[in-house]
Amino acid sequence: MTLIRRVNHNYPNFTNLLEDIFGNVEAGININRNSTLPSVNIAEEENLFKIEFAVPGMEKNEFNINLDNNVLTVKSEKEQKNEEKNKNFTRREFNYTSFQRSFTLPDSANSEEIKAEYINGILQIEIPKKEEAKIKAQRKIEIM
Repeated sequence: MTLIRRVNHNYPNFTNLLEDIFGNVEAGININRNSTLPSVNIAEEENLFKIEFAVPGMEKNEFNINLDNNVLTVKSEKEQKNEEKNKNFTRREFNYTSFQRSFTLPDSANSEEIKAEYINGILQIEIPKKEEAKIKAQRKIEIM
C-alpha cells in the first residue's frame, strides 16, 4: 500500500485593517523546512505607526531594512554551524534561517524619519506620521 499526502501550499491571505493601510506587497507565503516567517504586529498610534517583529535569538547586525519607492523591506539571514568531534565520528550541522517581509507605506507616513531598534528579541520599527496627517486637537472657531 502506498500512502500519498497532498500538501496545499496556497495559503489563504489573512488581512486586517492596518495591513490594508500598509498594502502588504508580499505575493504569498512560501514556507518550507528551512525558512521561518516571524510574527508581525502593526499598530497605528496618534503620531506614528509601529511594526514589531518577534525574532528572538537574532543579533541587530543580522537585519537589513530598506526603503525603496515607498516600500519598506525587512530581511534577515542567519547561518549557524555546529561541529562536534569525537574519537569515532565527526558531526556537523548547518542551519540557515532567513525571512523577508515588505510593506507599502501609506501616504501619511514620514519616510524620512523612520527609526528601528532591536531589544530582547523584538525588532521594532517606528514610522512617524507627516504633520498634516496627525490628529489635531479640537478647537473652537470664533464667529466674527
